[in-house]
Amino acid sequence: MRWSGGVPGLRWAGGRVSVLAYGQQVAFRAVGQRLCPGARGNPCPLAAVVSARAIGGQCPECARLDRVHSVAADTIADDPRTYRVYLAWFGPGMTKVGITGEERGDARLLEQGAVAFSWLGRGPLMAARRTEELLRHALKVPDRIPYERKRAVRHELPAPDARRHEIEALYRSAVALPAWGDTLEALPCEVRDHAEAFGLDGLPGLAGTVTELCDDGVVAGRLLAAAGPDLHLLDSEGRVLALDTRIVRGWGLVAVDPGHRVSVPVRKANTDVQDGLFPT
Repeated sequence: MRWSGGVPGLRWAGGRVSVLAYGQQVAFRAVGQRLCPGARGNPCPLAAVVSARAIGGQCPECARLDRVHSVAADTIADDPRTYRVYLAWFGPGMTKVGITGEERGDARLLEQGAVAFSWLGRGPLMAARRTEELLRHALKVPDRIPYERKRAVRHELPAPDARRHEIEALYRSAVALPAWGDTLEALPCEVRDHAEAFGLDGLPGLAGTVTELCDDGVVAGRLLAAAGPDLHLLDSEGRVLALDTRIVRGWGLVAVDPGHRVSVPVRKANTDVQDGLFPT
């Protein structure tokens, strides 16, 4: 899944992107085995087979290579680029703090499925990281929120004003903390909302989540919404299903009839993995 200009798309091996539009049909069948897609633009030297349920779908070697060069790993302390600290809102009581490269704009927020957000400050990487840690400990604001929690509340979000007020309250608490502004340039609180870009208005309740693909397994439905890596699809049986596109990575896909029945494992909403599988 890729977001460009506030629009979602699926990026294929080789770089081609299929732009997605709400209301269109998404229908494919997985073929063969799930193979590691490699790291940093390079194919996996082992052509390793990876677990169907693994998020991201990389073999350990390729995952380590990606991790070494990631901002989250704190291995590039001398990075000369400017970073921004943000406050992101995913649902009632679900706010987090994070950092992203300034040149990326709000792409990181779209990739995470942030319904609303505001910038807090900008500056060098390590200063941004220190501010992130300060907020985590002083305000008990997490730096991660599970995707299961994010997707579960998207169909019953409060009004935009309520979303904005929650971020504004967190912003006021953050700027009241001493010392963090000594190393970062403070930015004004200007809440931006992604609900329209995600297509969340009027989204029906979630019936289940695709847990994995399998050889000859079909996913098909009308695209209602997209947020972060997730597609929300209305299938031929009238169910709204969430597909985390990170579990699609590494599979070969072929087109099928949009009216085809979903035939991959699906976990019912609000149930555990063992007891909540729809028949396939």
